[in-house]
Amino acid sequence: MIEDLALDGKAVVITGGSHGIGRAIALACASAGAGIVIAARGQERIDATVATIREAGGRAIGLATDVTDRAQVEALVEGCVREYGKIDAMFAHAGGSAGGLNSDKPFWEFPDEAYEAAILGNLTSSFYTCRAAARAMVAQGTGGSIVVTATAGALRASQRWSYGTAKGGVTAMTKMLSGRLGPQGIRCNCLIPGMIWTNEDPTEQERAVSDQRGVFTPAGRVGVPADFGALGVYLASDASSYVTGQQFLVDGGMVNGGVAPPFYKPHHEI
Repeated sequence: MIEDLALDGKAVVITGGSHGIGRAIALACASAGAGIVIAARGQERIDATVATIREAGGRAIGLATDVTDRAQVEALVEGCVREYGKIDAMFAHAGGSAGGLNSDKPFWEFPDEAYEAAILGNLTSSFYTCRAAARAMVAQGTGGSIVVTATAGALRASQRWSYGTAKGGVTAMTKMLSGRLGPQGIRCNCLIPGMIWTNEDPTEQERAVSDQRGVFTPAGRVGVPADFGALGVYLASDASSYVTGQQFLVDGGMVNGGVAPPFYKPHHEI
């Protein structure tokens, strides 16, 4: 079992891999032996994460990438193949709540540009990333693993409806791809975070807010990026070779048994 979890010789790409959950997955996969490609928009954070991996004896490169740009995503996959000779796993983690910033507006006044930004930044970008990874995996003939990140907000009514709608599309796309890509030996799964605290150096006030939000989950706390490291290794490894089309909900039980979390609002007051 331990041998199946080893990532020695594998090449893993993580978009949004310079901070938060993506960074935690990158560090965990590197520690398991994988060669890592960190993709994000901010070069400074990319360099810092790459340096952390290398200082620990791991292998990593960083490629600045805007996942809403198809050409940049394809260049990212090409860069991985150029560096490591192949791609074994793609974590399509990059995304954002653009569009959700206007969530206080009534639905009938919601601006086109906000909706389009949410779809582009989450669903379309995931499509670009999955397609580029699948193309390379099929060409090399060795299969692989694709993991796409959604959100628990896609599973219930939420005030940030446009973001949840885009991520709901991500969960559906993951299921479709598992059937479409299975015959090529490519498995595709969906990672669904709940409330996750990603600030690495919180103030006392921010800690208090985190503690307050934790009461909404059966686990009694807000999640942290490290909660995703081992799961990331599992999904990238041969240990998950018979797992595809699945949703991995990492939310401390919030959706299943929690009370209404922050930002939950089933309807707008008129």
